[in-house]
Amino acid sequence: MKRTRFGSRDRISRDAAELQRLAIGLSDSGGKLEDAYWERQLAELVDSLLKNGAEDDLNASLDRLFDLNPRAHDELADMVESRAETTRLDAAGRPCDVLLFTAPVLAWSRFSIPSGTLPKSTLEAVGVQLGAHVFAADAKLALADYLFSPDQLPRSFCDTWQLTRELGLAALAGKPLAIDTANLPETNRFLSDVRYLVGAVVVPAGQPVFRWNEKDGSKEAALKEWVKQGSPSLEPFLTGCAWQPLLADAYHSACRQADRASRPYSVKASVAFLQTVQSITPADLRAVVGPCHDRRLEEFRIGLGPRDKDDIWHGVVWPLLGAEDEASDTQGEIEAVLRECGVKDVVFHDHRFPMEFCDDCGAPMYPNPEGELVHAEMPEQPAASSQVLH
Repeated sequence: MKRTRFGSRDRISRDAAELQRLAIGLSDSGGKLEDAYWERQLAELVDSLLKNGAEDDLNASLDRLFDLNPRAHDELADMVESRAETTRLDAAGRPCDVLLFTAPVLAWSRFSIPSGTLPKSTLEAVGVQLGAHVFAADAKLALADYLFSPDQLPRSFCDTWQLTRELGLAALAGKPLAIDTANLPETNRFLSDVRYLVGAVVVPAGQPVFRWNEKDGSKEAALKEWVKQGSPSLEPFLTGCAWQPLLADAYHSACRQADRASRPYSVKASVAFLQTVQSITPADLRAVVGPCHDRRLEEFRIGLGPRDKDDIWHGVVWPLLGAEDEASDTQGEIEAVLRECGVKDVVFHDHRFPMEFCDDCGAPMYPNPEGELVHAEMPEQPAASSQVLH
């Protein structure tokens, strides 16, 4: 007799289950030859799902493996990211490798940090500097004609894969990619934020992609020259900002590096901001640091205010990233950055703070010296605050 099958909220598709099986096989592999066997099958299935827009299957497998098998989760995540940011195209009968890249820019301003369509002159100048200092001699590249904020980047693996192909074709055609801005979300305003130049680089299959892949190149030299030569190209678009270009790299890796670099940069920007608008020295500030928990430690919040009062003028959120947890020396890293900025009075609270936000404006609440979470409130700015930002 045929049994009735009851629905299950935990049931996943056949493709998602196969992704799990292949990822677990790869995570249990004992050698390079077996690695290659599992990687080939996993790559083929991931490519098919990306092409067909099966984002739900990819995410369902990742979510399930996150709880059941962390090693397999990491293997699958690496594969999905890799296949989303790379592809292969033919150029005049020759196979070419395509890599989606981003060149992040850390920026801060008392005003709005720009994002939007880049002028043709800026695109051309930036492209020349990237080609000369960051990418290999035989590389062709194309940039999207838009400076993205974090909330305007592709929202899914499938969207990322599609952008990789579009930019790869643009690179082969020798022209930038025009971005349709109609459906892009509004940019949130922060004192300090990241902006992203996004592009694709195309090289003959198997050839070097980056300048540091060549025998006489290095990452250190590439970064030095990109900062020196690339910064002037961005200056007309970033008026009113202080900024720091980061080295271009593969899309997902560069985004993670930008997330890490933005944490100390935000602290330094906040101290410089208060120094400017309040006409005080960093030694006149007090920093109050507290750990904020949901189900686990999620972030540290840093309240900044005057050393001689309990007020909190401004705050910075320092989120935990990747494998960081309560065993990481995050407090030591935060203190080192504050000391480097010249802040001498640093207070750490050990008790667990909740992840509280203002009911009216949604802003995070920050710890004060008495161990309470409060809304950051700037005092009235003195006349000296009209001085130039940087």
